[in-house]
Amino acid sequence: MGTNAETAPNVEPTPSKASLWEDFVDIFYTPSSVFARRADGKFGLALLVLVAVATALILLTKNAMAPIFDAEYARQTAAAMAKNPNITADQMASGRKFFETATPFIFGIGLAISVFGTGLILWLVGKLFDAKMALTAAFMIATYSEVPRIVQILVNAAQALFMNPDKLNAVNSVGSTRRGSWIQTTSAVAIALASRLDLFVIWITVLLGIGIYVVGKVGKQQAAIAAGLTWLIGSLFPLLGALRQG
Repeated sequence: MGTNAETAPNVEPTPSKASLWEDFVDIFYTPSSVFARRADGKFGLALLVLVAVATALILLTKNAMAPIFDAEYARQTAAAMAKNPNITADQMASGRKFFETATPFIFGIGLAISVFGTGLILWLVGKLFDAKMALTAAFMIATYSEVPRIVQILVNAAQALFMNPDKLNAVNSVGSTRRGSWIQTTSAVAIALASRLDLFVIWITVLLGIGIYVVGKVGKQQAAIAAGLTWLIGSLFPLLGALRQG
């Protein structure tokens, strides 16, 4: 889809002995250097640490986010009991205890699945631009691109701590696309779209573009298009889920 010769990435050689923790810091300041020194595609330990830290933070911020969990569970309970009147309140209470305990670990598993899904999409999209990138390298890019999720968890919890608990009535009550009091009246599709316009999602998308530019050796414009396509394809999944709810 065009020549890359005039825009080939020009990244300075980076020492390969940087620690994993340096990677997690540098991804906020010099992401190109992180992608350059990890271009061999080794991502397993980084993904393990990312999932472990994110899961631990979800556990630590559980009390701050409790009103949101309560509101979401109450909404889902009402919907489930409306569909199946045979479900008792005791059954739902037992299910609540399980989900309250399992939520941080479900989040961690979901984060890992997101990394693999995003990496696969990025790798396939990269083929359109003749990206010189192995599948494992795409997983590496996706892993480090998700590091801002750690900051997102902390920011959302901080927002929840300073907000009126009555305003914490849905999952999108916190974040850069929070809808405040009218979120319950908007459609599931609108909420799904809003979640994809979150500043952290955009940040992750920018990092994906930098990653494919550095590792895949494509032009800047092509890298931006590839990242945009990855964002667009990734948006289809929450939208389809919202449509099924509707």
